[in-house]
Amino acid sequence: MTSHDLRDQLASLTTEAFRPELAEIDRLPTLDIARLMNGEDAGVPAAVATQLPRIAAAVDAVAARMSRGGRLVYAGAGTAGRLGVLDASECPPTFNTDPERVVGLIAGGPAAMVTSVEGAEDSEELARRDLDALKLTPDDTVVGVSASGRTPYAVGAVEHARALGALTIGLACNEGSVLAAAAEHGIEVVTGPELITGSTRLKAGTAQKLVLNMLSTITMIRLGKTYGNLMVDVRASNDKLRARSHRIVSLATGASDTDIEKALTQTGGEVKHAILALLAGVDGPTAGRLLQESGGHLRTALTHAAR
Repeated sequence: MTSHDLRDQLASLTTEAFRPELAEIDRLPTLDIARLMNGEDAGVPAAVATQLPRIAAAVDAVAARMSRGGRLVYAGAGTAGRLGVLDASECPPTFNTDPERVVGLIAGGPAAMVTSVEGAEDSEELARRDLDALKLTPDDTVVGVSASGRTPYAVGAVEHARALGALTIGLACNEGSVLAAAAEHGIEVVTGPELITGSTRLKAGTAQKLVLNMLSTITMIRLGKTYGNLMVDVRASNDKLRARSHRIVSLATGASDTDIEKALTQTGGEVKHAILALLAGVDGPTAGRLLQESGGHLRTALTHAAR
């Protein structure tokens, strides 16, 4: 593609559109600019809402595969890639997932998290190499993320993953995107032109963050990683999370501090096991066995324990 072709393509994208009414934004008082930005951001949830049925269908497909041992892989460049890496990195402490179960790939590798890696986003071959290193299976899911919906790295990742039989999702912020068309599940959250022309780290980035939050969080709910709205699979890796673990057990069981500490000690600090031990009146090993037999679903384990 020539530079002229690329300019024409970018000019056709809603996310790249120029807004003449904001041409003198730099002359406005700071508070007025802040109000403008805040007003722009207010429309993002409504744009996401139009895609909720597609998001829900994608989540159900992801959860079905992850329940069989599959992985969730995000692939993107620049802001989109960083958001994928962020979402993936937050799953282990929040849901006690193996770091290899939710993976974030960014064009250019880890260095691209903090600095621009020139040309990386334009390489479909780089996307294929990054995915091949993961040895994809049909139980895996690859989510290509790109505000424009045309980034070669994201599109290449989805096309390669689909050819290998993996589930594919394309998340873009323009209608009729190549990325959404290439995926089994296309999600297009159209947030419109940005306050700063073409700066898709703004509304488009916010929309992508919201959707990625939904994909991972609701998938984890479907996998039994929560009990109600409690993070019962939280990994207590620091003092704050240990205090949170105690509070979660308290909220779930209403037990005394002494009994909670005893249960957490007997279950090696595993919140879900401690809750089951307290609510079902079983010891730590029995709680572990019941949860294993229930696929990690606490409500199912409680039902089995009551029989």
